[in-house]
Amino acid sequence: MAQNGSEAGPLVAGVAGRYASALFELARDERQLDAVAQGLNDFDTLLKDSADLRRLVRSPVFSAEEQEAAIGAILDKAGITGLAANFIRLAAANRRLFALPGMIGAFRALLQDSKGIVRAEVRVAEKPSDALVQEIKAALKDVAKADVDIDLVVDPSLIGGLIVKMGSRMVDASLKTKLNGIRLAMRAAR
Repeated sequence: MAQNGSEAGPLVAGVAGRYASALFELARDERQLDAVAQGLNDFDTLLKDSADLRRLVRSPVFSAEEQEAAIGAILDKAGITGLAANFIRLAAANRRLFALPGMIGAFRALLQDSKGIVRAEVRVAEKPSDALVQEIKAALKDVAKADVDIDLVVDPSLIGGLIVKMGSRMVDASLKTKLNGIRLAMRAAR
């Protein structure tokens, strides 16, 4: 397993990391890494889009049986099958659904590390067009000299521009930061 990067350790720590590592090793051995990643991504999208599903995953009020039944129905309806579905069902059976978002993130990190893909967080004021996202990816790929997977975060408080975090580097080209800089310069000029 490619965990020699300095980021791999913390990304796979704790309950989420142990589950993700076990799933990664099984998926790698079964040559199903991409299929598992797709299933987990599909479930993660469902999770982000549904407050009810997030409540089911996070709430200790639901019994293991209720969580298993509900998760099973959701997986069937969404068409999520194979190792990814079995993994999510296992998390429900073991009362670990609350850690599922972390497990998915840790699995992604392991997969990206194994493929030599660099992660970058891009914060923008409003959702950019697909063409602009591709331009950002291309620019970051030139800098990183590797394929880049971006986590796009929409943050209206930036007003405009963007903030990019990649590895230990960060570039803040947000309008909010520039306006704060102007405000500080004007105060100092008094």
